Amino acid sequence: MRHFYLLLLLLLLPVLSMAGMLRGRITDENGQGLPFASIYIKETASGTASNDQGDYQLQLRSGTYTLEFKYVGYRARFETVTVTEGTQELNVQLQPEVLELKEVTVRAADEDPAYGIMRNAIRLRKYHQNEVNAWSARVYMKGVGRMDKVPSKILGMKIVDVDTGIVYLSESVSELRFKKPNKINERMISSKVSGQKKGFSFNQASEMSISFYDNLLKVEGLSERGFVSPLASNALFYYRFEYLGTFQEDGRTINKIKVIPRRKNDPVFSGNIYIVDGSWRIHSTDLRLTKSAGIEFVDWIRVRQVYAPVAEHVWMPVSQRFSFEAAGLGFKGGGYAMGVYSNYKVQPAYARPPQLQEVEPEPEEETAVAAAAPAKKTKVRVIEPQEVAPEAQQPILEDKLFSKEIMVVEEDANERDSAYWAAIRPVPLTEEEVVDYHKKDSLEVIKKSQPYQDSLDRVRNKPSFGSFLVGGYTYSNSFQRKFFSINPILGVTGEPSILQYNTVEGVVADVRMEFTKRFEDRRRYEIAPAVRYGFSNEKLNAKLRLTYNYDPIDNSTVSVEGGRYVEQISTVNPISPFVNTLYTLVAERNYMKLYQRDFARVSYRGEPLNGVFLNGWLDYAHRMPLQNTADFSLRKDQEDVESRFTSNVPENAELADAAFSPHEALTLSLSLSYRPGQEYISRPDNKINLGSKYPTLTLGYRTGLKALGSDVHFSTAALHISDDVSMGLLGSSKYSVMGGVFWNKKAMYLMDYKHFNGNRTLFAGIYEGFQLLDYYRYSTNNRYLEAHYEHHFNGFLFNKVPLFRRLKWQEVVSLNYLNTQQSRHYLELGLGIEHIFKVIRVDFVTSFQEGNKARTGFTIGVGF
Repeated sequence: MRHFYLLLLLLLLPVLSMAGMLRGRITDENGQGLPFASIYIKETASGTASNDQGDYQLQLRSGTYTLEFKYVGYRARFETVTVTEGTQELNVQLQPEVLELKEVTVRAADEDPAYGIMRNAIRLRKYHQNEVNAWSARVYMKGVGRMDKVPSKILGMKIVDVDTGIVYLSESVSELRFKKPNKINERMISSKVSGQKKGFSFNQASEMSISFYDNLLKVEGLSERGFVSPLASNALFYYRFEYLGTFQEDGRTINKIKVIPRRKNDPVFSGNIYIVDGSWRIHSTDLRLTKSAGIEFVDWIRVRQVYAPVAEHVWMPVSQRFSFEAAGLGFKGGGYAMGVYSNYKVQPAYARPPQLQEVEPEPEEETAVAAAAPAKKTKVRVIEPQEVAPEAQQPILEDKLFSKEIMVVEEDANERDSAYWAAIRPVPLTEEEVVDYHKKDSLEVIKKSQPYQDSLDRVRNKPSFGSFLVGGYTYSNSFQRKFFSINPILGVTGEPSILQYNTVEGVVADVRMEFTKRFEDRRRYEIAPAVRYGFSNEKLNAKLRLTYNYDPIDNSTVSVEGGRYVEQISTVNPISPFVNTLYTLVAERNYMKLYQRDFARVSYRGEPLNGVFLNGWLDYAHRMPLQNTADFSLRKDQEDVESRFTSNVPENAELADAAFSPHEALTLSLSLSYRPGQEYISRPDNKINLGSKYPTLTLGYRTGLKALGSDVHFSTAALHISDDVSMGLLGSSKYSVMGGVFWNKKAMYLMDYKHFNGNRTLFAGIYEGFQLLDYYRYSTNNRYLEAHYEHHFNGFLFNKVPLFRRLKWQEVVSLNYLNTQQSRHYLELGLGIEHIFKVIRVDFVTSFQEGNKARTGFTIGVGF
């Protein structure tokens, strides 16, 4: 009998597993397709959506299903269908929702009924935010980017290989899992990118799952501050609400509320939100952000969500869509990203949901939520929900599923064929998307061919005066993945420039080239020769660097470098050659102090373990002093004007004379950084590190080795702590603290000291450095403590000032502290304005030494 039942099961299995395709079109009252209409299948707790033309399709096992078709602003429609093998068609027409107004007696002192509804939703916000302990779902995502207008040139450079129409089309299917408090696991099982058969989509379902139950919504790339939810605890301070009416859906009363910003330039949404009467949860949203809300890079973004019950007392989003449009620099386009959720499995947190009960308030007492509006005659209290007993909970997700690897892309995710996508795709492609896939997939072979790549390179490789002057020039051989670059004539952005001037070498020609070869698996090697000639001291220098990145997953890189070159005495290179050239020629201030070294260096960097970064180098050098040989400046127009150029030997508070004689130096440097809790994404060809709630800890060690004729002998170690901290609407902060000591100081020279990033010019140095500190005065070989703090308000204060708000300027404050044996307590306080013309930052800085005011000054720099 056992064999008989097995045979019977095998015979019936194909029948039991037969699936059918249900497809059709969802239209409005005029027969026009409704884009992104929602279809929810009650029996499977799954959903899908229509495409831009209103077409939908469902792959279902044979059986009877109840389908709910709905679209924001239209009455939901329920259809019961029996699915059999094959393809069936079901077209659905939706009618506009007919809103009913509650019968209320309106008095002059009364408020809009919307406020009572929204207060109830706000009161229960946390409960709805936490109504599941764990859940999993399958998420289909599609991203589409369109370009409607493309300029022929931008900043004088020709635009090539960018057409109008769809410029990016990608689909993915992921298994998404969540467990309290904030554990996430996502596995992308299939990926498709138009025109890139071997490419992997950058869709990330966990990033798309924003919740309006959160007080503040952080959308990466749109704003530094985040946006206040209409259901936030302080929403009544930021929003006005207008009651538009109710409609019935599946026995429930749905309230339609208009969301209106109280002030034009607050980081808030506008549009409509739908609240379920009684449970006061979100039914759906149709909300927008505009430039007035402080979004960057796009003109507007529209967020549409649809929720549905996936278990008793549990509602989850079944579809989300983010649409946007943007224009700038002659470009104009838009697009959308959508997600459809199905196959929900949930572990509810409550056996009984929370309830609201009206009670008579105590005299002169009012609730915190009601404080922003006229006092009511009744007070509402929350009847706490009944939590599911631990013994009654049925865990659906094991802890071992979760780790710091929050997302993994399967290696064969991009190998699914068209039959697979036709069967699994819940939202049918539009005609334009079908054409785009066919066209770009057909053209991929052509676009990757050598003749096509060479034709594009011929346009890209045409040199221009602007690129040579300030940006450098790159010659590309895209087909062979070979690139050759040369540094700019004037390195205004900080990189070494070809043309320089200093008092040691006079006019300098510093030509730096780099040849890069990239491989398909993301490995690469670089060959970087450099030649430097000083026309005043008539010295020719040259060096060569070879770099090989052999493991893109953990970014393991080895490098070998050697030759003879001129370098700054301070190992942090505090002043750029371009700025030093300007100050030397115009102001007769030769801040850059140089020496020559013949050297050979071997270095390594990599991430052997997640969050653990190792850097190290071994360097042998023959170090030689250099003297001034030039005194030309644009300022000296008379021969008897005394030059204010200083010696090439810097002044240091710990050394009576910082000069040195030629010597040998064998030095070793090791640095170990650790960022606890670092999350990351694993892709078949690389690893993407994300953030962590913990700071980064770095332990550094450097020593001078008395071997191979080396004349230096010392040891030093330092501990560095740094982090970026988000403070919501108040902005964001970043800080770093470093403390270090020296020991065994038997033989040292100034270049072996600990140097600090100082600045004596109008041009801001590194912002995690000092803006008024002398470059070498407090360099030390004793114990030291260095700290930096910056807070970017991101418009929190300036948004209240009409002029600054219109200019989109933002405020920033900074604090820099140094304590060495000679500097004692040195402090800098700065107040700045950033985002001037998008990129300019201006600071007013005051320094104090031992509590006494030392210097003041302005600095100008780049701050995004």
